[in-house]
Amino acid sequence: MSSFSNLQLAPTLARAVAEMGYESMTPIQAQAIPVVLAGQDVMGAAQTGTGKTAAFSLPLLQRMLRHENSSTSPARHPVRALVLLPTRELADQVAQQIKLYAKYTQLRSTVVFGGMDMKPQTLELKKGVEVLVATPGRLLDHIEAKNAVLNQVEYVVLDEADRMLDIGFLPDLQRILSYLPKQRTTLLFSATFSPEIKRLANSYLQDPVTIEVARPNETASTVAQHFYSVSDDDKRRALRQVLNNNGLKQAFVFVNSKLGCARLARSLERDGLKTAALHGDKSQDERLKALDAFKRGEVDLLVCTDVAARGLDIKDVPAVFNFDVPFNAEDYVHRIGRTGRAGASGLAATFVSGSDQRLISDIEKLIKKKIELEALEFDDERPRGRFNTGRRAWGEDDPRDAIESPSSSSSRDSGHRGGRSRPAAPPADPFFNQPYEPTARAEDAPAASWEATQTRPSRSLSANIKTKRKVPALFKSDEPVGHD
Repeated sequence: MSSFSNLQLAPTLARAVAEMGYESMTPIQAQAIPVVLAGQDVMGAAQTGTGKTAAFSLPLLQRMLRHENSSTSPARHPVRALVLLPTRELADQVAQQIKLYAKYTQLRSTVVFGGMDMKPQTLELKKGVEVLVATPGRLLDHIEAKNAVLNQVEYVVLDEADRMLDIGFLPDLQRILSYLPKQRTTLLFSATFSPEIKRLANSYLQDPVTIEVARPNETASTVAQHFYSVSDDDKRRALRQVLNNNGLKQAFVFVNSKLGCARLARSLERDGLKTAALHGDKSQDERLKALDAFKRGEVDLLVCTDVAARGLDIKDVPAVFNFDVPFNAEDYVHRIGRTGRAGASGLAATFVSGSDQRLISDIEKLIKKKIELEALEFDDERPRGRFNTGRRAWGEDDPRDAIESPSSSSSRDSGHRGGRSRPAAPPADPFFNQPYEPTARAEDAPAASWEATQTRPSRSLSANIKTKRKVPALFKSDEPVGHD
């Protein structure tokens, strides 16, 4: 591998790189950095966790050093590089990396994303920044508020480009690109590229250099992948079993829904595991605190949706669990990329139920590997009583959860079960033990009411016709009084 010392970076950048402990470049860095330094557009595909952030950040900072100045005037610090990312966490992470690379230069950088107050972000933008890291929605808010002016942008980076060009982001992306100069350098980096995404990307790039350091959609060889055949109701037990079997202290646990994420996190917390939930309904402050607690080791399991599947770089995470098989096969590659990063080994365990066969087939086609399902033996007994599976329903396959009849429960010792005494049954109501007695006949009644003596409407009339009912007259009149 090439060394960073061979890049001939500016002393200020080289000093920051050395302090961060960078010595040898990863394959994507070795191939992409010289191309970006030459000013060419790049479409780069590499496995997640291989250093794509440094692959585009360092050459862009090197090229922008010619604009470096110590002026306090915001006009002397226009936005020259724009980095767009799909999630808030990833944007914050990339912005922190860029700040570290540029710490000894006079180039300014900041990040803007949703879920936070716009005022502090506006103050930073008004001071002037050369590098702006952003998510599309919040960037458009600042553009419309005239807080961000992008007419001097020279470099555009679309990180996690497959998601950025997805249907949900494409309209926002097109609007943002319309504010940029036509002459610019565009860089697209992602772990996965489908043929459709490549066609879309080609419309934004000019004669791009395609760099693929690994087969597209290939999973890292440092990650041991296991697929366990487990029923939905046993997945929580399976998670604990794999944790115990491998002596794991920390792990990501991925689910497909925000509701399932919150419920599973609560269930695991009741099991005695230090757990935090990370999903789209959490406030940005809660999401950042959960990530920070996980990085500091205060949380054992980070239960999350695919909002955390892309780009998050947390060192030394030993395992990833797919509690739910992802709906999108490409998300599987991103999920398991949270472990086994930077050459370290990792474990990826996926729990497969009977309804997941189609999703597993999609993953097989993507990674081009035959998936063999493994059986998992449990050491512990099934938890007593009702248990939350993290899904909509409570587990119902345990016969102990059935409601027992009074006769069966009376044979038990004072109703004691599972270490908890059952509440005493209410006294029987004698009314429900009486035999059926027919209702008294009309002729046995003491006196028939006046209405009962009136003639009933003919059965030939339609049941939908509401006839007038005669009532006793209070005053003498020639005609009976009608009542609707």
